[in-house]
Amino acid sequence: MNNKNGIIALSPLIVFILIYLVTSIIAQDFYKVPISTAFLISGIYAIMSSRRGNLNERIRVFSKGASTENIMLMIWIFMLAGAFANTAKDIGCVDATVNFMLSVLPDNMILAGLFISTCFISLSIGTSVGTIVALTPIAVGLAQTTGVNINLMVAIVIGGAFFGDNLSFISDTTVAATTSQECNMKDKFRANSYIVFPVALIIFIVYIILGFDINKPPVVSQTEFSKILPYMAVFITALLGINVIVVLMVGLILTAIIGIINGSYDIFGWFASMGTGIQSMSELIIITMLAGGLFEIVNKNGGVEYIISKITSHIHGKRGAELVIGIMVAAVNICTANNTVAIITVGGIARKISLKYGVDNRKTACILDTFSCCMQGIIPYGAQILTVANLARINPIDIMPYLYYPYALGVFALLCIYFRFPASYNKK
Repeated sequence: MNNKNGIIALSPLIVFILIYLVTSIIAQDFYKVPISTAFLISGIYAIMSSRRGNLNERIRVFSKGASTENIMLMIWIFMLAGAFANTAKDIGCVDATVNFMLSVLPDNMILAGLFISTCFISLSIGTSVGTIVALTPIAVGLAQTTGVNINLMVAIVIGGAFFGDNLSFISDTTVAATTSQECNMKDKFRANSYIVFPVALIIFIVYIILGFDINKPPVVSQTEFSKILPYMAVFITALLGINVIVVLMVGLILTAIIGIINGSYDIFGWFASMGTGIQSMSELIIITMLAGGLFEIVNKNGGVEYIISKITSHIHGKRGAELVIGIMVAAVNICTANNTVAIITVGGIARKISLKYGVDNRKTACILDTFSCCMQGIIPYGAQILTVANLARINPIDIMPYLYYPYALGVFALLCIYFRFPASYNKK
């Protein structure tokens, strides 16, 4: 395909970038134009500009791409994850887990303890934004009580939140990465742990050193251990390799039983809480379907093949393929300020590159998830940092120097690609 036809085939993506990125820069607000709106307009353009078939045939191609097996699986998981996260929050699971973690922390471990608590909670609930909303007020209170720099304290929460966003079985980034690469979540977790756990351990030690002279404040309320059970059940069953839909259903049933027994809500209140959680995922579901339709048309017009031919012309072996995949997802994340959308955007292209160069699909899923989370964790206009800044009433830029975990994870991920680590995932 020549450059002219290639650019025409890719023009829907170019329209999307112009609508979302350029207008956001001009408006100086990356949430001025909703991503769903940008995808809708570029999707309409893709249908109208495609040269393959009549209008009805183009709409069918778009609809087919928006409803593939992988996308429908993602939507199922998104809905169940949203329902579980909200029902667990409504019965007090987050507060109970935080109180438990703080109660078992030794003195002078407040920074390291907050990091571990955030990692555990984000790993359990699978959402960085949800973790940040739950723990930022606690971090702010701890900063005020202990006199620790508030920017450092909230940066700890951001780092721990992305630990779970990157690794959790119910994280939307994990769902997007594994489904796009057709690999099992359990296998992706194992591969990803080689990259994530060493970095988390190093940062944990750093926080121990930084917090050595800080005294822990007393725990005010007693822990209700029954409210920790839904998170523990989800985490344990997911680790056992049980289907993620079954895992989330188990968690949902436990939130119903515990919530009704302790009087948090009745059966109708549980239904309402589930509905609120599902509705909270509505934009992500719409974005996923619109993106699937858009990229199906781009693919049918030869845009994906054109991108791969251009990118792979500079690739020499698996190392180069992995690096290109990481750079692609990070670059798209800068444009969209959304790590899940970035993975969905480049997932299909990454899969084709992986197949061409024999990259293990588990490692590709890790690269997509890790690099997108690293980038999302350091851009000051991302939802996570903006949420923290709003809750803590501080400037997002002031947090940037203290984001130790995302920076360290990005550096280590690059080193893993260069040194071909872990070696067990380098075989074809």
